[in-house]
Amino acid sequence: MFTGIITGVGTLVDKTPFGDGARLSIRGPYAADGIAIGASIACSGVCLTATTVTAADDGAIFTVDVSTETMDKTTIGSWQVGAAINLERSLKLGDELGGHLVSGHVDGTAKITARDDLEDMTWFTFAPPSDLNPFIASKGSVALDGTSLTVVDATDTFKVAMIPHTLAVTNWHARAAGDHVNIEIDTLARYVARLAELRSV
Repeated sequence: MFTGIITGVGTLVDKTPFGDGARLSIRGPYAADGIAIGASIACSGVCLTATTVTAADDGAIFTVDVSTETMDKTTIGSWQVGAAINLERSLKLGDELGGHLVSGHVDGTAKITARDDLEDMTWFTFAPPSDLNPFIASKGSVALDGTSLTVVDATDTFKVAMIPHTLAVTNWHARAAGDHVNIEIDTLARYVARLAELRSV
């Protein structure tokens, strides 16, 4: 599990075919001796498993293997070498839950339809897949590229606001209208919808 609080930005340094998917090498800020083989790391919101870890200047390079299905359902299929990737290590018992509970199981991709940079805030507008709209509520939580954010004005689209700090410590500073991002709906919304579905049967 994760919180949606980004703890570092990594860089994709290699992407090669592996099985029916791809093997990614990501340079990140975490110390190599702090990443166990098999550790879960959220990479722009996608929970992936570290398969190798090598020490590097100011951090480590770790590899993850990604299936075709994951590449098709997320933005990973479009990642190119040099891409900036939001990173978060998995929760440990006793860690502060600063965002909301995030599983790293991405539901699809959302398109940025507008970006409005104000003096003290940046507003993004998103168009999510239509089947996810019922799970997105104003003042509710959503994870976008692994970042825990609060929903505003949920209709066919929705908005989120980001403070300058969030832009500075994530890859969001480079995001623009037309980009696609990974979206994970709130786990609570998922279970509430399932209960409602069962009660209507």
